[in-house]
Amino acid sequence: MDEQQSSGTQGGHIERTLKTRHLTMIALGGSIGTGLFIASGSAITTAGPGGALIAYAVMGVMVYFLMTSLAEMATYIPLTGSFAAYASKFVSPATGFALGWNYWFNAAITVPVEITTVGLVMNFWLPHVPAWVFSGVAFILIFIINYLSVRSYGETEFWLALIKVVTVIIFIIVGVLVILGIMGGQGPTDLTNFTYKKAPFVNGVPGIITVFLVAGFSFQGTEMIGITAGESENPEKAVPEAIKSTFWRILLFYILTIFVIACILPYTDPHLLSSDVQDIVTSPFTLIFKRAGLAAAASVMNAVILVAVLSSANSWMYASTRMLYSQAREGYAWKMFGYVNKHGIPIYGLLGTTVVGILVWATQFIGPNAYNYLISASGLCGFIAWLGIAISHYCFRKAFLAQGHQLSELKYHAKWFPFGPIFAFVLCIVVIVAQNLSAFAKLDWSNIAITYMAVPIYIVLYLYYKLRYGSKMIKPTDADLSRSTKGESYEPTEDK
Repeated sequence: MDEQQSSGTQGGHIERTLKTRHLTMIALGGSIGTGLFIASGSAITTAGPGGALIAYAVMGVMVYFLMTSLAEMATYIPLTGSFAAYASKFVSPATGFALGWNYWFNAAITVPVEITTVGLVMNFWLPHVPAWVFSGVAFILIFIINYLSVRSYGETEFWLALIKVVTVIIFIIVGVLVILGIMGGQGPTDLTNFTYKKAPFVNGVPGIITVFLVAGFSFQGTEMIGITAGESENPEKAVPEAIKSTFWRILLFYILTIFVIACILPYTDPHLLSSDVQDIVTSPFTLIFKRAGLAAAASVMNAVILVAVLSSANSWMYASTRMLYSQAREGYAWKMFGYVNKHGIPIYGLLGTTVVGILVWATQFIGPNAYNYLISASGLCGFIAWLGIAISHYCFRKAFLAQGHQLSELKYHAKWFPFGPIFAFVLCIVVIVAQNLSAFAKLDWSNIAITYMAVPIYIVLYLYYKLRYGSKMIKPTDADLSRSTKGESYEPTEDK
């Protein structure tokens, strides 16, 4: 398919060059990062082996419903702005405005955070070189990858994600061999860790809810498949295939990884408490590789962490650029950010995001408190985006049927509607509210402000647009189901 999308401004066009394998690895790679390699140990300590497995399984199911909701909309109307654009079409312009800027804000801040982490990871090998040197090189590298073409982004992400996937597979195989006593020299491992002291459910239900938060942050990034759908060669085929395969792989990877760790390392092991990327020697992956006899385990895992961080920075740079482009196309940002060069890149969107990223990155040297507040402000943005996906899909389906359409017209339709989006919406609310309940119990207003900062920011954005432009909720019969939006259109491929 050689379809193209107009940018809505003078210049080139957004190019549809991403293949199914790119979309699959983008979604899969977005969920496999430091959350799995580092924080999985602390999840076991917090909720116990059984509690951690339940939390990740439930959160995985919720993410599945979100991805199928996104897939239904993305295969019918594949737009670069994804859920923010859908919210504008099916919920209200104010919702789309707030969601788009909320997500761009989150992505633009996450890029310099990941870039900073690159410097810290590199200091493992070269501790005498200033971390900012490595961060600066990484920033330039990520910019170049995103500047060249969407295909260069897709290929880079494919190979970086593949390294992470292979690492997890090797870890699971090695872990099983250690459990069976084939490696490690300690004989077969029994399931004592699942019954030891308070295991498998340490801290009961509160412990499981706490791990919901960890699991939620680990899975964030899977929604990028909706953004990439706008640049897919054949979104009707690629998006459903990518989502179907990604869901089962993510669930299996996380469940098997946590099971392996829990079988070998007791939940009381103090090493599992660490969630610091600089403390790679206490990563559960490192500890188990060492037990299996891999002497260079720390260096190997540090290299994998480096790949994970670069992959994350690369993806968030792409996502933030496309969201800024979408905001401009919708009329929510300056028109210049909607300009697309001859390589199919929203060049001013990329430059604008890069400048903001550099400024955020620089604040850590000027005022560390400001840098920390910026990071905190983006903390819940991902969950707010997920809420937007659930609401948008619910409204889309209602509008689709209200305007006389049949489900058979959809190339892909999410199962278990309306349970899926309602379940995802409720669980996201629970996770957001439960972020820091202890701060409310102590009336620690400073801590509350830091934890929940993203919520009032979203509300302010929403109210600003609503009050200034009089935005109203869109009735199902009035929703725009056309396959175009302000200069960007899509015509499906014919069945062959």
